This record gives sequence, C-alpha cells and structure tokens, in this order.
Amino acid sequence: MYSSSLSLTSDKLYHSAELDQLPCKSTKDIPPIDEIVGQERAQKAVEFAMSIKDKGYNIYASGQNGLGKRTMILRYLNRHKPDDMQLFDWCYVANFDDIRRPKVLKLPIGVGNKLRQDVEKLLSKLVKALPLAFDNEVYFTRADKLKNQLNQKQQSALEEISKVAKEKNISLTVTLQGDYEFIAMQNDEEMHNEETFDALSRKEQDYFQRTIDELEISLRGMVRQLTEWEEAFSEKMKKLNDETALEVFRHLIKDLKKEYHQYPEIKQHLTDLQKDVVENADQFLQEPTEQNEIASASLDSQLPRRYSINVLVSQTQDTFPVVVEDNPNYHSLFGCVETATYKGTVFTDFSLIRSGSMHKANGGVLLMDAIKVLEQPYVWDGIKRALRAKQLSLTSLEKEVTLTGAVSLDPEPIPLDVKIILFGDYRTYQLLQHYDPEFSELFRVTADFEDEMTRTADAEMHYARFISSIVHDNNLLHCDKKAIAKIVEHSSRMSGDQKKLSLHSAHIANLLRESNYVAKGAKSSLIRASHVEQALNNQTMRVSRLQDSVMETFSNGTTLIKTEGSAVGVVNALSVLSTTDHMFGAPNRITATTAFGDGNILDIERSVDLGGNIHSKGVMILSAYLASILGRNAKIPLTTHITFEQSYGGVDGDSASMAEVCAIVSAFSKLPIRQDIAITGSMNQFGESQPIGGVNEKIEGFFDVCKIKGRQSTQGVIIPQSNVHNLMLRKDIVEAVNKGEFHIWAIEHVTQAIEIFTGIHTGELEDDFTYSVGSVFGITQAKLNALRK
Repeated sequence: MYSSSLSLTSDKLYHSAELDQLPCKSTKDIPPIDEIVGQERAQKAVEFAMSIKDKGYNIYASGQNGLGKRTMILRYLNRHKPDDMQLFDWCYVANFDDIRRPKVLKLPIGVGNKLRQDVEKLLSKLVKALPLAFDNEVYFTRADKLKNQLNQKQQSALEEISKVAKEKNISLTVTLQGDYEFIAMQNDEEMHNEETFDALSRKEQDYFQRTIDELEISLRGMVRQLTEWEEAFSEKMKKLNDETALEVFRHLIKDLKKEYHQYPEIKQHLTDLQKDVVENADQFLQEPTEQNEIASASLDSQLPRRYSINVLVSQTQDTFPVVVEDNPNYHSLFGCVETATYKGTVFTDFSLIRSGSMHKANGGVLLMDAIKVLEQPYVWDGIKRALRAKQLSLTSLEKEVTLTGAVSLDPEPIPLDVKIILFGDYRTYQLLQHYDPEFSELFRVTADFEDEMTRTADAEMHYARFISSIVHDNNLLHCDKKAIAKIVEHSSRMSGDQKKLSLHSAHIANLLRESNYVAKGAKSSLIRASHVEQALNNQTMRVSRLQDSVMETFSNGTTLIKTEGSAVGVVNALSVLSTTDHMFGAPNRITATTAFGDGNILDIERSVDLGGNIHSKGVMILSAYLASILGRNAKIPLTTHITFEQSYGGVDGDSASMAEVCAIVSAFSKLPIRQDIAITGSMNQFGESQPIGGVNEKIEGFFDVCKIKGRQSTQGVIIPQSNVHNLMLRKDIVEAVNKGEFHIWAIEHVTQAIEIFTGIHTGELEDDFTYSVGSVFGITQAKLNALRK
C-alpha cells in the first residue's frame, strides 16, 4: 500500500524514437548533414576563427576521444569554403647571385607546373641548339679572324724587335720552355758560346751586355703589349661567344617571355636565367667532366639542374587546401633539403628542397593531433616560430640541433597564411595554457565539443541526417526508419539520459559498420532494426567475459544472495563493475550488525582500507541522518558494523547510502527486509534521495540475477526519483514491468524505501521527539529506549 504510488509504469522506462517528421523510409532519401551535429558552440567557434584573418586566431578543438571532432570539422570545411581564398603555387629557383640562397617564386594557381614544363622544353632545345651554333662556318670564320688579327700583331711586334736586335749583332731566340732570349752573334749565322764570348775583349763584352739589357727592357714592354692583346682577344672571343649564345637563347626564349609577360617575377627570373646561360654557355659545349655530371645529375632528368624549376606546392583551381597530418614530425611538417649521392659525391641544391604539410596547407587549414605534436621533438617550437613570423623558413633541423656549422642551403622564406586546428582533450589544453604563455596568443579560439545534445523531435531529425552522413561517407547499406530509430534510442542510452543524445560519433559509426556487416550476411538490401540489435548483441558478447564470470558466481552459489523472502539487517544493493570497454551491474549484499556500544557506525570497508573517500563520506552522512532521527534526546546505545559482503576489492562512491540506512534500521528494529527488492541511491543528511550513475546497468544486473535465482512477480528495484530521466532499459525488462512481473520504484526520501522494504509506515516525529507506536521508527525507538534503561 505504500509502494503502489511510487511504482513506475513501462512508458517511463524507455523513450522510443517515433521519427514522425521523417519524410522518407530510409537514409537513401535523407540528405547528409552539412554541419557539425549537436555542436553549435564548437561550430560557431570554427566559423569565427575561419572568418577572421588576424594572426593568432588558430583553433584548439577540445573534447573527449571518439566525438568525431576531426570528421565533423573536415565535413564542415569541405562544405563551407571561404569566399576570399588566396592560393598560390610556390616554386624554388636558383639564385644566380648567391647559389646558397634559392629564390621563391609566388605564382598564381596552376602556373608553377606549366612554367616548369616550359623551362624544361626550353632547356631541351638549348642543349641541342647551342652546340650547333658553335659548330658552323660562320662562327669559325669570325673566331679565326680574331685569332689571325692577334697572330699578326704578335708576329709584327716580334719581327720589329728581332730586326733591331739583328742590327746590333744580337739574335732573338725562343727557349725550349717558350721564353724569349737574346744571344750575341759571332757573325750573321753563328751565335757566341761561353768560350767564344770569353775570348772577346772587355769592351766588346760590355757592349753586348749593355745592348742586351736595353733590348730586354724593350722585350718586357712588348710582352706586356702581347698580354694586353691576348686579353683583348679573350674579351672579343667572349663577346663573340656571348653574342652567339644570346642569339640562340633569345630566339628560343622569345615566345616564353611573351607568354609570361604578365608575371613580373617570372619575367625577372627568365632574364636572370638568360644572363646566366649566356655567361656559362661553355657547360653546354664541354665534354662531360665529373663536376659537370654532378651539376647535371637528376633523378628524373639529364637537363642542367641549375636552371630547373622546383615546384614546391601546386594548388588546383577552386580547391580549398585542407591537410590532415597524422605524423607531425619536423620534416613532414616543415619540409627538408634532401641530399643526393652521385659517384660517391654527396651534394644538394635548390631542386632537392621538399615541401611539408605546412607548405601544402598554406592558404588553407592544417589539422593535427595535439598529443602527437607535443610528442615530437622541436615540432611545437617550430609551429610557434612559423605562426609568429607568418613565414616558413626551411632551416635544417640538423643545423639547429648541432653546434657544428654544416654547409647547407638557406632558402628564401615563404610567406605563411594558414589556420591550424589542434585536436586534443581538455587536460592537454589546461597543460598548454598553464605551461606555455604563447599558447593563448597563438590559439585564441577554443572549439569546445559537447559529449551530448538535448533530445527533441528536431534533434532526432538532425541525428537521422547525421546517420545518413555516415552511411553515405562509408558506402554502407541504407538504414530503414526503424533502424534509424533504434540507433537514436541507443545513442540516448549511451548518454545515460532519455532527454539526451550521445555525440560519440565513433561509436555510432562502428555500430553502423557492424550492422551493415550483419545485414549483408543476412542478404538484406537494407539495415533493419533487427540487424542493429544483433550488432549490439555481438558487441556485448565480445566484451562481456567478466560479466559472464560474475553472473556464473550467482548461478553456482559462490556469491550468496537471496531474491525472495526477507531477512534482518540484509539489503540487496546495486553496484556497477566496469572494464575498459564494458560496464555492467551486479547486486551486492550489504549487512549490518549491532552490539551494545556508544552509537558509532563502523565501516568495515574503511577499516581495512578498501573503502574510498566518497564512500566514507556517505557513511558519515547516513550516520548524521540516523543520529538526527533516533538520537535527538539520547545517544544511540549501539555500535553498528556495516560491510559489503563478499567484496574483496576497493569500494567507492556513495550510491549505497540508502541501502546502508535500510540495513541499519532493520538491524536496530529487528524488522525483516524484503530480499526480492534491491536498492540504489545516495542521500543527504536530511534523508533526501540523490541521483547516482549507471542506473540502467544496475537494474539490468539485478533483473539478470533474479532470472538466475528464479523469477517472482514481486521482484523489483528502488531508485531515486531524480534518476527516472536516465532510464533506457532493455526491452525484456520493459515488457516485464508492463506485465506486472517486475517493479521499479522511484523515491524521493529514504523513508519511502524503508516502507517498501518493510511494508510498515516509518512514522512522523512528534514534538516530544517520539514516533507513533507501530511505525518503523517507533519500534526502533522503543528497542533503543529499552537498551538505554
């Protein structure tokens, strides 16, 4: 008579998804959602960050793993491209003035690859055309003319000085080493030797010596003149070579310059390239040497590397770059300068510069996992440096981390315009905020992802579109209406609330994949509700080994419990056990025994260090409550011991508080408690019930034990009224309640639980601090008064 008004009807135990607004029969006709489902707060944060171009407005997406943060943001970015995209092709080319500092070309989309191909074609033609230009009669004639002019001048000068010397009886000869030498003559044909020269008079010797000295002075002047003529000849030959090469190159590059005339950077580079080719035309003419082979060596071309175009990043028209970097190490993010080995020689140049994810995402968005970024050495500092400077410098990591000044390239930095989105949990966010003062400056926007969303008719429609998105993105079989409803209901159970939907999209996606597998195995053309249920059963079966082991202890009698009759000081309480990926409920016996004492309630779990702090707090609260109702005018003359029977691990939480009160009151009053009922719920010092977690699993655990021990129509569970909205129970329990074969009572005060357990009214406190005779507290008070006397 005390429990009928508190018993819940079956419609309170499960919130079905009707989907009355759904205009179609399956996900085939449901348009995929183009926004972040249930994440209005996070979506507005992403929209804000993407729309503001100032430095520092990068995003930290905070939330638990499995919420689908990355998938949802990618879906949003792919369907909401910015209108003011400014994308470019980025190329590295040789800096002919300083080969160690390659230049950057910032080009419109699609121009980079075309320029590279055009320059390759130009060089291919040049490799063939230049040797031909230097191997024809016109060039030979002009070169011979210059040589003849030089020879004539040299010959004329030698003849002049030789004539002067001969008139003075001195001969001009050339030594084996190619040097000029004056020698005195005996007559017109014979030259003096040492013996004949020594035989001359002193006067004749002085004459010859003086004359030869004068002639050598004239010879030195002539040699300087010859050198100047040779230098002039070299300059004329160079001018001839330059004119010949320029004529060839100018003819070949004419159309190319005309085609790229609207791009100043390309025009300037082609001009510099033309100048360098003309100055170094001999590299196209010489026989291959090892140095030339190294200069021309390439992995994919035999053209001179010096003049190639290294297209670092090539964007495509109307494609907003969204890059996901799963392995954010230093080189994969910031690029690197590779080295090549040719015939044992290690070398590098601008053509071996390789791009990283930051280059590819330039002008767009780069997504990374925060934990992975922080795990890699030097990466976090590199990201901050790039964002602060708004440019990408290809500095060698080896150069940064060593003390040696290794020779390497120093490429011109590339301007950086990128939004970085880091994914991580809230703990990582707190650590970065606390330990890195620059974090809040560079990541000013936090996209805080919710775990759940409010369940309304409109929300269920959005969720149906979310399910459709997963089906379409993964090419799964389409779900019919009942399957969609089943998934929505399961999502509500996952959230632990009838009025909420879970946003753990990874779990929903896995459920859909497994349902798809079951449906295909059954040769079905659609995923139906039965397939979803089978997939859920399969998931539970895979992870429920511990649950089966625990339930086996109830069936073989290892764990002592009664699900019928009554007992003094014994209550069936409900608890939750969990593994990494599974949570289930199982009942526990809580027993209370009393002995004459000073009113203390001794928690055995706490005494042996098996009780946690929260459980101990719960025991103190119930002690205060019992003292307030039974010890107003005198100390309770009993010492009470309470414990969880057959519990050999740690116990924590206060969800057994009401059960412990019921057991203690039964022990005080010696009134038996029904064993076909279990209870869960915490309480405050006034005896009011408070909500607890895992209510569905707890009820299902007791229901399963009742099936093992033998089902009775009187069996049931007592829960706090504040937990009713959390109920999303199994179908068999809902049906049992509907048939009156199982009962769930929702209470607001612990006295209601005592009345249900005993079938006796608890009684009201009178002005003289006594309770009515025959009530639970009246009987208890009478027994305590007898002990006091």
